[in-house]
Amino acid sequence: MWKIWLLFDPRRALVALAAFLFVLALIIHFILLSTNKFNWLDGPRTAVVSQNSSMPAAVPATAAPTK
Repeated sequence: MWKIWLLFDPRRALVALAAFLFVLALIIHFILLSTNKFNWLDGPRTAVVSQNSSMPAAVPATAAPTK
């Protein structure tokens, strides 16, 4: 394992790793903020449900009488 650090400068590698993890954390948090379920700033948005179908609603079939 110590031979790997001979290839890389430890200070540059650790700074690059910290920067990468910070950017990754920011991306994950912004993705979560864009969802309805995990938006902790605005809370869940209530959606207005409207029927946009040109087809009529399905009518449930009645059960056939049994003998």
